[in-house]
Amino acid sequence: MILTIDVGNTRIKGAVFEVDSIVEQFAVDTNVLTDKIKLILEKYEKCYAIVIASVGKLDKKLFLDFEKRVEVHFISHDDAFPFSNLYATPKTLGIDRMVLAAGAVLQYPKANRLVIDAGTCVTYDYINADDEYLGGAISPGLLLRYKALNNYTSKLPLLELDSPKAMIGDSTSESIHSGVVNGLVYEIKGFIDEYRQIDANFIIILTGGDAVFLAKRLKNTIFANSNFLLESLNQTFQYKIKND
Repeated sequence: MILTIDVGNTRIKGAVFEVDSIVEQFAVDTNVLTDKIKLILEKYEKCYAIVIASVGKLDKKLFLDFEKRVEVHFISHDDAFPFSNLYATPKTLGIDRMVLAAGAVLQYPKANRLVIDAGTCVTYDYINADDEYLGGAISPGLLLRYKALNNYTSKLPLLELDSPKAMIGDSTSESIHSGVVNGLVYEIKGFIDEYRQIDANFIIILTGGDAVFLAKRLKNTIFANSNFLLESLNQTFQYKIKND
């Protein structure tokens, strides 16, 4: 059994895997992470490794005590990955994006894949059928868009995510919801259309905290899976074990 931990910009998510199946998952704040890990290891005595992908601020010293009990591994650029990294600056490619790309290759072999991770930021990552990582794009996520409108104007309020009632907002609040939500939906649709100019056929994987919310508004055939990064973490670690 493996405990996977995804340290994002706004929250920490984790899951316990038995082979490829999730037996338990959780989301916690940093200040209670060590307590949660202790409970997990007490509950699942067969757990032999903790695998972490971190893009947020996390002190690795938090895991020192656990190294006496299990293997602790932070995914890094030096690990074995099932694709060729053609990014112009490969060492700057986020570990989360690399793990997502690895999961796409391992779960959907011999296909062109576009992975869209809708979280604090929205990342687009394209891996072709030859298992070459070509790159992608990064833009602000829904929460950042709401915050930006509030932070960089004098009168616009900070709103919580909500579905716009109509395309034409009949109030300031409804105009913000329409602009933020519909704006990102149109962005995603636009990227998908542009990628189709490169490869007519590819698989679209939508993940991240806002995946379910956005999937309802996208008519394209997509695989929406909010746990895709955690699943990919498990698969990337298994691949590393076999190929190191």
